[in-house]
Amino acid sequence: MNRILFEREEIENGVAKIGDARAAHIIDVLGGEAGQELKIGVVDGKIGTGRILSVEGGQVEVAVDAGIESPAPWFDLVLAPPRPRVFKRILPQLAALGLRRLTLTGAKKVEKDFWGATILRRENYRPLLIEGLQQAGTSILPEIQVERSFRRLLSQLDPAEGPRIVAHPYGNFADVPAPEPGRIVTFAVGPEGGWTEAEVEALEAKGFLRFSLGSRILRTDTALVALIAKFMQP
Repeated sequence: MNRILFEREEIENGVAKIGDARAAHIIDVLGGEAGQELKIGVVDGKIGTGRILSVEGGQVEVAVDAGIESPAPWFDLVLAPPRPRVFKRILPQLAALGLRRLTLTGAKKVEKDFWGATILRRENYRPLLIEGLQQAGTSILPEIQVERSFRRLLSQLDPAEGPRIVAHPYGNFADVPAPEPGRIVTFAVGPEGGWTEAEVEALEAKGFLRFSLGSRILRTDTALVALIAKFMQP
């Protein structure tokens, strides 16, 4: 953890008291003791510093001072999801990299039983997103939405804020402009079997540009990190 995040309801009169994995990290990894300063933040709120008031019996009390705007998310992702265990693995990484909104959609090669997976429950995926935010030192919680109909998703896409990029290893590739600072980049990444050619053409009709990471066949989690890193701003 590079920043300890607190839920709003955990803070009372400017003080948060915790006794979970965050407290264990403060005690065991950071060597937390009274008077020590920590990097802290409020989930979906501001970031700042905290001062440890007490450490006792595995419980930590922290005075919270969060008055700085968190770095803003910079990309959206349209994802035809992989298997649940892979999806679970990528969520913290996406949050750490700067995800604003994740839209899960159907595609020909998506495994149909994914849509009943327990990882789609908010109480299961939210802690994974917070884990990624704590790693990155940010606090703005990504939004997750589901639109199982690929065709309906395309009809509902908002006007593009920045470049739209579809990951696909084949076909004619256009030059993708470097994203302007402050503009949201939208990526579209297919399931583990990839997009079909028809799906890619439908995305292109909505302004997505084909982008290839090369001839190597990558797993979804590897491809996502490699693709997003290509367009990250310094």
